[in-house]
Amino acid sequence: MYWKLAVNWVRRLWQQMVLRSGVVTMAVLAIVVLGLALGWHAHMKGRFAQFKAGLKRSDMPHGPATPRPGGQEPLVLERSAIEGGTVPEFLSATLLPGRGMNVLQITASLPNKGVVKLLDAPSLEDASLSMTGTGGDANGAVSLKMGSAIEAPWAGDIFGAASEDGVTTAWRGTSLRLPSQPRNGMAVATGGLLLKQQASLSKTNIMPDGGEAEASYEMGGFEGRWPSEMRVSTTTQLSAHALEMRISATNTGKDPQPVGIGWRPRFAILGNRSKMVLRLPSMMREEIRDPQSGIPTGKLLPVDGTRYDFSQRTGAALDNLNLDDTFVHLRQAPLDTGPVVELRDPENNYGLRITMLSASIKAVHVQSGADGKSILLEPRFNYDDPFGREWPKEEDTGMMVLRPGQSVQWRIRLEIFTPPSTTSDQP
Repeated sequence: MYWKLAVNWVRRLWQQMVLRSGVVTMAVLAIVVLGLALGWHAHMKGRFAQFKAGLKRSDMPHGPATPRPGGQEPLVLERSAIEGGTVPEFLSATLLPGRGMNVLQITASLPNKGVVKLLDAPSLEDASLSMTGTGGDANGAVSLKMGSAIEAPWAGDIFGAASEDGVTTAWRGTSLRLPSQPRNGMAVATGGLLLKQQASLSKTNIMPDGGEAEASYEMGGFEGRWPSEMRVSTTTQLSAHALEMRISATNTGKDPQPVGIGWRPRFAILGNRSKMVLRLPSMMREEIRDPQSGIPTGKLLPVDGTRYDFSQRTGAALDNLNLDDTFVHLRQAPLDTGPVVELRDPENNYGLRITMLSASIKAVHVQSGADGKSILLEPRFNYDDPFGREWPKEEDTGMMVLRPGQSVQWRIRLEIFTPPSTTSDQP
């Protein structure tokens, strides 16, 4: 009994002194506030640590910036090998929109050899250091020595009278003043005016088996050096076994103008040059005055039965022949979709085939020394020195004439394949 009385007395005391006075409520609130304060402190401590860590990261040296030849980001088309290394296939193409869309490098996977670089070109970093746009590269001449430059509004060489600002020649009575790359004392303009130009627009598109790169160049009148204004647009599409290129030129000015387009891929020699086989379906080649100047005489020499005859379907070995020649009067074989140039490397079990898909491509320039490390195969519209008086009037030297608003397209397909000597399939 006394125990029950004590319990009831304590209960009444608790109700009167604690519950009614709000002490419990205050205690609960105090606990909540204390918990929040501790949480906020921990939060701020963590944020502060993150802030300090961020400062440390910002103080750390960053990795090297991506090289930007010509001041614009390179475009890279990439794909993965899918055929297990059993046949040759393309893997990537690196293009330079800041340098007239030069295709600096093409890589491929070759059976028993792995990944190789198909073009004779330096690394992207070294190319960026060379492509300064100043000194010897003031007109973009460095682009002609590496990778594969696009040439417009003419391809190859134009000769003329030396002047203070380069070479002077004429087209239909209009004087053309072109930048010069001196050659053994001769005034010569080479490779067009697109070589160092920046793209006004460039982009890439991902495709199921590779990708596509596009660029356009609003060239105006090429700083007053050409008769009218021009827009040049390029599209390059990469897949496992083909790289297709389209280059179009549009006369955006008010006067007619001549147009020549070309592409100068320098293919690397991976093995023994003398055993490499060239197929080139040409009937004639330009005669030149001398190897030092390269000036054409205006006469065409037949290749049939000579050391320069590569016109057979099986082609001919390069052996020790020095080549720096322009082949014209191209022929199309019955089963081909256009005149075809092939370079076969039996030692490394691969070949490269260029099919000219535009009827306006009238010439192919080939350059390779007997002891060289590359071979240049240059499909183009025009002969060398297309405005020269040495050419007979009846000879079409390949320059297209565009009226205002007109366009012309240069188009080729580059394929990689297994040479027929190692397969039962014909190319």
